[in-house]
Amino acid sequence: MSVTPDQTTPYSSYVLPPRQKVRRWSLTMAWWALFSAMFWIYIAVASAGAVGVPNTIIGMLLTIATYGVINMVLTKFAARTGLSVEEFSRTLFGLVGSALATLIFAATAIYYAVFEGSIIAVALESFFGGSRIMWYAIVVAYAIPLVAGGVQNWLDKLNGFLLPLYLAGLVAVVIAATVIRGVPTDWIGHAAVASPLPGWVTSYLIYMGVWVVMMYTFDYARLGRQQDEKFHGTVTFGWVFYAFTFGLNGLIGIYIMSAWGLQATETGVVQAFISSLGFFGLLVIFISQTRINTANYYLASLNLGAFMERVFNLRLPRFVWVLVSGTIAFLFMLTDVLSYLLKALAWQGVFVTAWVAVALVYIALHRNAPGVFPEVRPEMLKPISAGAVAWLVASGTGIFFTEQTASPLAAQFAPLITVALAGGLYYVAHRLQASPVISAIDAEILAADSHDDKAVAHL
Repeated sequence: MSVTPDQTTPYSSYVLPPRQKVRRWSLTMAWWALFSAMFWIYIAVASAGAVGVPNTIIGMLLTIATYGVINMVLTKFAARTGLSVEEFSRTLFGLVGSALATLIFAATAIYYAVFEGSIIAVALESFFGGSRIMWYAIVVAYAIPLVAGGVQNWLDKLNGFLLPLYLAGLVAVVIAATVIRGVPTDWIGHAAVASPLPGWVTSYLIYMGVWVVMMYTFDYARLGRQQDEKFHGTVTFGWVFYAFTFGLNGLIGIYIMSAWGLQATETGVVQAFISSLGFFGLLVIFISQTRINTANYYLASLNLGAFMERVFNLRLPRFVWVLVSGTIAFLFMLTDVLSYLLKALAWQGVFVTAWVAVALVYIALHRNAPGVFPEVRPEMLKPISAGAVAWLVASGTGIFFTEQTASPLAAQFAPLITVALAGGLYYVAHRLQASPVISAIDAEILAADSHDDKAVAHL
């Protein structure tokens, strides 16, 4: 589909302009905030408890390779097009489908902010005493101004400063736990629980539950410059990042939790760090959760704002949506969040894995057309596309297999079933109703026709 500048809104009103791209190391430091999430320790220890450490290590290695390949593809595409998840979802699913995608993304980011924020609150309460509700409020209140400035202002500097402190904390907690408790003799050789699936397959499927990080990747990678895409695809968002995030965090988590004989709970992780390092353990937790929640609140506010603008035509500064995201997170903290958090994340994870599958199929179908850009202008798109039907059918099927109890094996394979079904259905849907695109020449003409800095407000 080709258009001329006088037919519709200028393309640059919806796509991040090149002048707003971020320098290589600034984007790397901002993104590597995710490296320090305690959730990576939690999920590794949970996997080790379910299938044993050797199987978890194999699952980790396969996960690192998978995440590395997929995120390299997503990184290059996002950097080239400058599109956000919401904007790209318009092409994939239509306007209504894109609104649902951003709502799911925002909700998932808020849930992770709740989990990580609760970790800090539990740590502060266990060390200083006082009301946990008070600590919840403090944790949310201090995070909000940190995220208000966006990636381009100082998130890169903040997280760059805190990164070596977190790394030093990981080294210190291993040394301290070993000195106090001795080397755990069975932490590598822990036997796997009997299961119809090989343990390493189960571990790999467990890590599939956090494919939302790939949506995180897309919204950050759009800020990258095209000349840096190889570096970002390998180091910033690629296998190097996941070797540290899943591999290093996971192994250290398994080691220290084994040393202290603790179970995979959020309070167990806190207890291991504080028992090993005392006040400095609390400081490591504070640093780690401060870093990860900058990403959680940034992406929650970005996508919540996009959803409200799409559905209610309500356009407000991103700082307002940071406040709203923080308020929602605090209210969730006041409930028995862990009783439904994992269930909510499991359901949202189905939608996310389906989104990733659809995105990869779209990119593959257009891999031989580098001069073509996705159409994102609302007046040129339908409310619902065939792609949205494929996405929803695959997601609904995935939720069904996740929740059914007749076949535990099918429930475990639900993520893979969702990915295969979403990719296959979208391929058919694309053949029946191709997603609209515009040429690179048209995109340049439309971009040159406008000086609208609309995209800047979302950063």
